Amino acid sequence: MSTATTPRAPRRTRAQILFGFVGWEFWRNFRMVDATFFIIVLPVAMYLMFGVAMGVEGARAGEGNVAAYVMTSMAAYGAVIATTAMAGSAAVERTQGWGRQLNLTGLTPPAYMLGKMLMAVLMAITPIVLVYLAGLVTGAELDSVGLWLSSAALVLLVAVPFSLYGLAFALLFRSETAVSAASGFLVIFAFFGNLFIPLSGVLLEIARFTPLYGVAMLARWPQTEGMIVPMSEEEAMAGIEYESMWVLLVNLGAWTLIFAVVCLLAARRRTSR
Repeated sequence: MSTATTPRAPRRTRAQILFGFVGWEFWRNFRMVDATFFIIVLPVAMYLMFGVAMGVEGARAGEGNVAAYVMTSMAAYGAVIATTAMAGSAAVERTQGWGRQLNLTGLTPPAYMLGKMLMAVLMAITPIVLVYLAGLVTGAELDSVGLWLSSAALVLLVAVPFSLYGLAFALLFRSETAVSAASGFLVIFAFFGNLFIPLSGVLLEIARFTPLYGVAMLARWPQTEGMIVPMSEEEAMAGIEYESMWVLLVNLGAWTLIFAVVCLLAARRRTSR
């Protein structure tokens, strides 16, 4: 008498497991109200408030208008929050043993970290796309398609180092509250980084040493080429100032190195314990 055998389900490849995890993680975070509000809703709302509702969106600013200037700033803010939150949450999950549970699904530790990196990039791309779409339909103007593309690409590129910032907070304090605190500090950094309003005088001098100054200026470089937007007509009459590229690169590089060193020291402290 023959017995029937149940056919086995085809074994999933490593790539299928990885991309399945990325898709699941992206959808899980996208459905979380706190994540979608601060990463997606808030940047779009701030663009509409500062870039459209103020009534100066049509004024020229470099190779575009004021609306495009604000659009790039808010997209950078959303992308930085995304990379910070996603990297921080990944570190917290690892300390809480979530990675060991995922190993049962066939997802290896390197694949887990790679998946988290890919998901962080996807989350960072989301506010960029949505803010730029909002700008496109509300009068944001850049003088060429190349400027639109290069601007969006730079926003994503300069946001990546802040994954180290989120990771540093998570390794130091190892709690979801720490990740939220890291995102909260970004509001202060964004103010001093010229992301919300143009600064001048002493505040501008202080801003040059803060983490988001290089990020903001580099993200807007295709449009402004380092132009520091004046706060008032008097400052505009006195002459437009420009920030050199090397100052911005040194700012971004120095803070990236600081974040990386903090991550290394925090990881060693945890291992020694």
